[in-house]
Amino acid sequence: MDTQQLQAFVTVARLGSFSKAAEQLYLTQPAISKRIDKLEQLLKVRLFDRIGRQVALTDAGKLLLPKAQQVLVTLDDTSRQLNNLSGEVSGDLRIATSHHISLHRLPPYLRQFQQQFPQVDLDIQFAESEIIYQGLLEGFWEVGIITLSLAPHTQIHQQLIWRDDMCFVAAPDHVLAKQKQVNLHELSDYPALLSKPGTFTRELLNQRFEKAKLPLFVGSSTNNLDTLRMLVATGMGWSLLPTTLVNEQLVPLNIDTPPITRDLGCAWHRQRSLSNAAQKFMHLLQNV
Repeated sequence: MDTQQLQAFVTVARLGSFSKAAEQLYLTQPAISKRIDKLEQLLKVRLFDRIGRQVALTDAGKLLLPKAQQVLVTLDDTSRQLNNLSGEVSGDLRIATSHHISLHRLPPYLRQFQQQFPQVDLDIQFAESEIIYQGLLEGFWEVGIITLSLAPHTQIHQQLIWRDDMCFVAAPDHVLAKQKQVNLHELSDYPALLSKPGTFTRELLNQRFEKAKLPLFVGSSTNNLDTLRMLVATGMGWSLLPTTLVNEQLVPLNIDTPPITRDLGCAWHRQRSLSNAAQKFMHLLQNV
């Protein structure tokens, strides 16, 4: 058994897909399948049930998963602690971030970091904040740059970096855009274009409507905020978007409710030792 086989197993289990695991580990799908096959042969058990495109853990796979995760985390953490002793800022830095943050927040910081620490190899992966959060719990990434959870897990440390002011918006020809002021009751009468259920951003709006004891009429949902902006511009409904995304195709709505903000920042596992590179990167985010 080697760590590459365990890493392949854990990644397939987490993503529920051989193809997605191959993409995340920069391998071909046959290479991932080969590593899983070798691990199953070594352990003499089947770890996954493969029915069509569906992949599910067997009982043996469920038993192995937490132990494999712990082995990988321990090895990675030990290697990081040993490397930190030198005081050098080098090696691999595995971080994950959302597409929105990578497009609208991170570029200048990444540029400056690479200029200051050219010996660091940045491995940046993109996913939804909620998926990254789970990956941090499982030890897959060292640091996540994400929308912070409203109810953080006890094992995850969160550090605020930016505050995203959110804005209710609609297309210029939408009936809501023609009103001087709109209330939540009126919003509930029209379809909303929002992030998917379970996302940190969606929860912000859910809380506001639940407090007002009003239903939320959702017409369509996607976790790509730029796609939501495009859908709103077509007149399909209203949305709640970061003010940084509001352009001439959208009209900010004057809502009679307190402003909504979401917190963006760094998240990492409390029991993991951060590498020198990770510490420098987060220091840069906090101080530039």
